[in-house]
Amino acid sequence: MTQETIFERILSGEIPCSEVHQDELCLAFRDIEPQAPIHILIIPKKPIKSLREAHENDQNLLGHLLLTAAKIAKQENLKDWRTVINTGEKAGQTVFHLHLHLIGGRSLSWPPG
Repeated sequence: MTQETIFERILSGEIPCSEVHQDELCLAFRDIEPQAPIHILIIPKKPIKSLREAHENDQNLLGHLLLTAAKIAKQENLKDWRTVINTGEKAGQTVFHLHLHLIGGRSLSWPPG
């Protein structure tokens, strides 16, 4: 039996979050360790470990996550922002449930890390 991720526990309501958006496919909430003034996580309700495990039939869901990020950025009055999907431990993924980081509210340098 696999252990539930923190995101699955948030989705089930076991752990509270600072929600900014929810619909039938995803939940978005403020990161508890923000890296910028605006740092929102967007997670699919479908449990996909990472982008590596996404399948062709997840195409609509993946597009929905990106469009939701843009909608939230507008809601947060962001003109410029960064969306990040970390895939794998060496890329910085710490929670193995696919998620997007929406980061903005300050100048962001490149490369990121």
